[in-house]
Amino acid sequence: MNKADQDCGEIAEPAETVEGPRSRQWADRYDHVHMKVFGRPGRVMDHGQGAWIWDVDGNRYLDMLAGIAVNALGYAHPAWNKALAEQAGKMAHISNFFASRPQIELAERLLELAQAPDGSRVFFCNSGTEANEAAIKLARLHGTRMGGNPGRILALTHSFHGRSMGSLSLTWKPAIREPFQPLVPRMGFLPSGDPKALEEAFTGEEASDQPVAAVILELIQGEAGVLPLEPDYVQKVRELCSRHGALMILDEVQTGMGRTGHWFAFQDQSLSGGACPDVLTFAKGVAGGFPMGGMITFGSGPSGLLTPGTHGSTFGGNPLGSALALTTLETIQREGLLERAERMGKRLRDGIAACGNPLFTSVRGRGLLDAIQLRSPCASKVAAWCLDHGLIVNPVAPDALRLAPPLIIQADQIDLAVDILSKVPTRLGDVDSPQGDR
Repeated sequence: MNKADQDCGEIAEPAETVEGPRSRQWADRYDHVHMKVFGRPGRVMDHGQGAWIWDVDGNRYLDMLAGIAVNALGYAHPAWNKALAEQAGKMAHISNFFASRPQIELAERLLELAQAPDGSRVFFCNSGTEANEAAIKLARLHGTRMGGNPGRILALTHSFHGRSMGSLSLTWKPAIREPFQPLVPRMGFLPSGDPKALEEAFTGEEASDQPVAAVILELIQGEAGVLPLEPDYVQKVRELCSRHGALMILDEVQTGMGRTGHWFAFQDQSLSGGACPDVLTFAKGVAGGFPMGGMITFGSGPSGLLTPGTHGSTFGGNPLGSALALTTLETIQREGLLERAERMGKRLRDGIAACGNPLFTSVRGRGLLDAIQLRSPCASKVAAWCLDHGLIVNPVAPDALRLAPPLIIQADQIDLAVDILSKVPTRLGDVDSPQGDR
């Protein structure tokens, strides 16, 4: 028995939502046809409504993860369903030889929400890792124009930027990166939150041969356990990038689209210190469940780097995804979901802090992106217990649970989640470490 098992003891008896026979049968079929990159599914789901989702056995779950911060409007929102049917009845896809009205209107809306200056531009793709790949290519071009060589692109320790080869090269977790080395050259990591190491990266000996072309960072390191950066550090990144001509890239794949109570997390002074990026990447919640990602470049300088033929995406910005994203953004504004994210997030954090479960040592986050710190590395077994009791949470780290419910979550649903969490046994065994997302 390992130390985690010794610390946490036996697993509690599951409730009536334990995996049913139909879910088990479908999961067996899944195992026979799918690559083993995600492991065996916890349940096989059938349909959802609002913040609730049902499996194929009819068991109901309160979804406090929202498809990993994707389903901003929850399941089957009437406005989203209407937009889907209407746009699918017109056209779902056209090649990038043409444009559509939803694509153009969406780009205009995103630039408005980001408060981007004149000359700013948008690029659409399908996911967060693709958005970061676009930013990497843009940074390479910027480095070449800046100093005659591509320069270095730097990320932070504990970062997560995706799993394709470029974004993987900037993803910190060694277990994810090392099997695929050698990765893309001239990429490296800075100790997260260390201003001296940051200064050295720009002014040290290595910088004379390979200057810094870009720094990419998450204002809240989601896969590390929902860890916010200090705003003074973010301001320092901005200052050094401006002084040395490097790009500051913000990965808002998880934090964008209202998740933190602002359209983008950098608009929260307590996270960014007022720093504005040169490049911003987004995905997850933008289209409310339809696969979409993208990149916003701020100002004419970064916006002019990618020219015809230098990058592209077959499906990026297709009419169906663009129409759904427009509807998602319109619904977030119309229903006041930014304010709701702040209010419900505070209710959630306050409730967890006051629930009295000795397994929970603290709770942190912004808006509806939060994490519970656990006394022991029991996160996987806590999440399994919660699933068996009708609650979906994410073991984002061995000793932390991530909570990212739909932005439409109701107060009574927050209270129900807190009630279930308060009853999690304090002594649970642990299993394998979580593997991240995207």
